[in-house]
Amino acid sequence: MSGAAPEVPAGGLRKRAGSSGRDLSRPEAPEPLPHPLYDNHTHLEFEDGVDQLDPLDSLARAEAVGVRGVVQVGTDLETSRWSAQLAASDPRVLAAVALHPNEAPLVAEQGLLHEQLSEIARLAAQPRVRAIGETGLDFFRTGEEGRGAQIESFEAHIEIAKAHGIALQIHDRDAHDEVVSTLLRVGAPERTVFHCFSGDVRLAKICNERGWYLSVAGPSTFKNAPKLREAIAIAKPELLLVETDAPFLTPEPFRGRPNAPYLMPYTVRRLADTLGRPLDEVCALLGANTERVYGSWEPEPEAVDA
Repeated sequence: MSGAAPEVPAGGLRKRAGSSGRDLSRPEAPEPLPHPLYDNHTHLEFEDGVDQLDPLDSLARAEAVGVRGVVQVGTDLETSRWSAQLAASDPRVLAAVALHPNEAPLVAEQGLLHEQLSEIARLAAQPRVRAIGETGLDFFRTGEEGRGAQIESFEAHIEIAKAHGIALQIHDRDAHDEVVSTLLRVGAPERTVFHCFSGDVRLAKICNERGWYLSVAGPSTFKNAPKLREAIAIAKPELLLVETDAPFLTPEPFRGRPNAPYLMPYTVRRLADTLGRPLDEVCALLGANTERVYGSWEPEPEAVDA
């Protein structure tokens, strides 16, 4: 018989930094969705709010409202290992592994960038690691002095995704043109996802042309985001995904409060309104799109010794 299933890793690996006056109570669960789908980008390792959800609690709450699975995303070597371990231990989880663009300059300063990229490549070979992410460029938090390391890291992650035939999840903040030019120069993987899509109509048209996926998150529900909704509205439906980026980017009407995968239906319902399509149709579309990018969440049959 095969060995025992891996142990589920405990949550609370990271703690979200608080902000003054923030409401830390957990929002109420929404009405369940009419068709199950997936949160294609979340961070279950984070502790946030007055009542911490461990990974199993969070996944159970998500299932109860129609979010049948998640892609758990790493941002450094520790969280990437954690994400791969969680995916190996729970059939509701797939993993993405990477060094976040803001992490890359810090690792490069320590002389460890190549070593850590090699470890990311090793993790990418695991069967339930289905994406390299989140990687990309962030010119909001990292200045000119760190851009070289970010670009080097981004290019390496693109190559790792292609070498393993898995998806690429892109973090793109204040760097739309540079992200696009890097993808075109290096050659984008077949399945390339703009995590928490924040672009305008121009970037959405580029994604349509190139077959890149737009992952819709909580900001698409914000009152001050009409241009984002305009961009999402012109995206090819077959290129749309949905995510929480929990514990961040909580959708309206709970903006600023702790986020988790069980809150994704609020974003999905607003997306259906933006697209002008029935909710059940949009749910089925998003579920099929997500499986096309990451494959099936169903575990492989266990091997049985003769």
